[in-house]
Amino acid sequence: MTRRGVIIIFRQRKKIKIITIIAICLLIIAAILYWLANRYLFEHVEVVVAPNNVVTQDLPVKQVASSQPQYDDWNYKDDNQTISIKQVQTGSGADAITYFVADVKFNNSTNLLTAFAKNAFGTNIIENTSTIAASNNAVFAINGDYYGFRNDGVIIRGGTVYRDEPARDGLALLSNGTLQAYNEEEISSDDLLAKGTTNTFSFGPTLVTDGEIAGDFSAVQIDKNFGNRSIQDANPRTGIGMISSNHFVFVVVDGRKTNYSRGMTLTEFANLFHELGATEAYNLDGGGSSTMYFMGRVVNNPLGKGNERGVSDIIFIPKS
Repeated sequence: MTRRGVIIIFRQRKKIKIITIIAICLLIIAAILYWLANRYLFEHVEVVVAPNNVVTQDLPVKQVASSQPQYDDWNYKDDNQTISIKQVQTGSGADAITYFVADVKFNNSTNLLTAFAKNAFGTNIIENTSTIAASNNAVFAINGDYYGFRNDGVIIRGGTVYRDEPARDGLALLSNGTLQAYNEEEISSDDLLAKGTTNTFSFGPTLVTDGEIAGDFSAVQIDKNFGNRSIQDANPRTGIGMISSNHFVFVVVDGRKTNYSRGMTLTEFANLFHELGATEAYNLDGGGSSTMYFMGRVVNNPLGKGNERGVSDIIFIPKS
């Protein structure tokens, strides 16, 4: 074989090798992209719930209102429930904070319900808080724990166990109208149900327990998902607290917009619930998810842009 022939063969083999390496790299990239899309974008429906997306709650029968509800842009009252919302603004400039507090009292029974996006339980199934709220005839709603972003945690809704993968501190809503923070790895789902738990939320951390600030929030991570980061810095936030049986307080903090609201740190958020008189308080999903809905409108300003981010679930109070 001539020298020229050897060179041609060498070049052909080199070209084939390069093409093969490129093809393998492209396949690897495609596999990674598919995995990411499958994990974080594609909907995976595990359970389809009631047609109107209301998960039946194992609660005492609600008394039928004997009079027409009374309401305005910030208040609602009927025979069983009273809702009062106020907007609070503190600081100025880069230190400005804007948040919304909803004080909720139930007279006869706790009418605090939950609902899933698109009538389904699973991962990556999302709708805006306002959309889920409107489809459930809600007078008031906040975003929930965004359980669908992760595949662990203990998720009980309406007395049904949808997921039982203990991972973190959770929050239980009991049929007697109280909240109880708990460690998912220390209390079983069976024990929770035996205590009268109707709903659990898996996000955290616990902010207030037994009337005291729950602890040090200097380094908190909720899960180990892709892109997870510590959440103790100033951010938009959503939280739920209990002042006493059948008396709840909900707080949504706006953030990430200079001269309007920088958000709150976890320490500030815990202190706020403590100042509001909460004996138990728990941090729910925040950031772009933080949304408060009341009487057909979004009360707050998500991310300072007025654009909601889709979530997997809400906590709501239906109209009478």
